[in-house]
Amino acid sequence: MNNFNEVEQKVAESLLQIKAIKLQPKSPFTWASGWRSPIYCDNRVTLSHPAIRTYIRQKLSQRIQEEFGSVEMISGVATAGIPQGVLVAQDLGLPFTYVRSSAKDHGRQNLIEGEVVSGQRVVVIEDLVSTGKSSLIAVKALREAGCNVVGLISIFTYGFDEATKNFTEAKCPLFSLCTYDSLIKVAVDKSYVLESDVEMLEQWRKDPANWEPSV
Repeated sequence: MNNFNEVEQKVAESLLQIKAIKLQPKSPFTWASGWRSPIYCDNRVTLSHPAIRTYIRQKLSQRIQEEFGSVEMISGVATAGIPQGVLVAQDLGLPFTYVRSSAKDHGRQNLIEGEVVSGQRVVVIEDLVSTGKSSLIAVKALREAGCNVVGLISIFTYGFDEATKNFTEAKCPLFSLCTYDSLIKVAVDKSYVLESDVEMLEQWRKDPANWEPSV
């Protein structure tokens, strides 16, 4: 078994270095949901950095094999999970599909793009898990199409209690290469944030919907 703490540290360092994750506790972002947040994550930035992209692909593939054993298909969640999923499927020599956020309104009106075989053991790939709702919509669609979804793996997770609850209720194991806790430790160690910012960052994660920065 690999030392996942080492993987978490390297992934966290990489995401911070290339600004795929930005931490601004004193000048927070506003998410599309309206939530105020001291962190912003866009893991699509990793695709522009070959060495980091390769490391993430390798570690996703490795973790899938260790956690799930034999897998017959990889599926990505549109849109950011698609390129990561393609890279992993290519690495493992497996078929690939992806799940749209909503069905097309023309043609065959597909929700799932690609060939699905009933009973296939499938792992779903996400770049990021927040509450998990959009990820689990994809899991539900694949299961309704007859797939045996054995779990979901992401590059990063915020570790919200709501996500843990949602994945538990859906009976879908969730794994991530890097967690919020590991990211904050690395951010302090590498001086991306101050030690005095940690309490604020931890408070946000406890209640992100109602968090406001300290004045």
